[in-house]
Amino acid sequence: MLQVARSYVKIVDAINYRIGRVMMYGIFIMIGILLWSSISKTFFLPSLWTLEMAQFAMVAYYIMGGPYSIQLGSNVRMDLFYSSWTDETKAWVDSFTIVFLITYLAILLWGGYESAAYAIEYGERSYSAWRPYMWPIKLILCLGITLMLLQAIAELIKDLFRIRGEKIGYREEGGPAGEIERVE
Repeated sequence: MLQVARSYVKIVDAINYRIGRVMMYGIFIMIGILLWSSISKTFFLPSLWTLEMAQFAMVAYYIMGGPYSIQLGSNVRMDLFYSSWTDETKAWVDSFTIVFLITYLAILLWGGYESAAYAIEYGERSYSAWRPYMWPIKLILCLGITLMLLQAIAELIKDLFRIRGEKIGYREEGGPAGEIERVE
């Protein structure tokens, strides 16, 4: 059973690490869209699609980068007492609080699935002048929430291993799935 947990963490960490690294470049897509928006408004007729497409790109950037952020421990954390605690105390508190995150993400995924199913079934469109279909961004939201849920479960497993005195995962082993990356 412990080997299954280790394999799960290794696979989820590797997937979310790679997706997160790709999504880091999503900022350039947003910059390109907003740059085109500025140029078209200044020199040509304004494009109807640019503002909404930038919002969709931002949603994809944020939601698909979330699991990577959780994996690296880059998420916001109240550090009033946390930094002075031992690793075991941090693991206990993290394992307790991650249960709330998992519950929240499960409910969010259920709602996202219902919304995406509705958008696909009825061909839901935005109310803007451009009127794009909403199902692609809703599917991206569902995928991102699923990956975040899988990463939260992996973090819970890592915390349980830390309570036992073992360290597994990205932060503890120096890279995704135990690979060590050095930037020189």
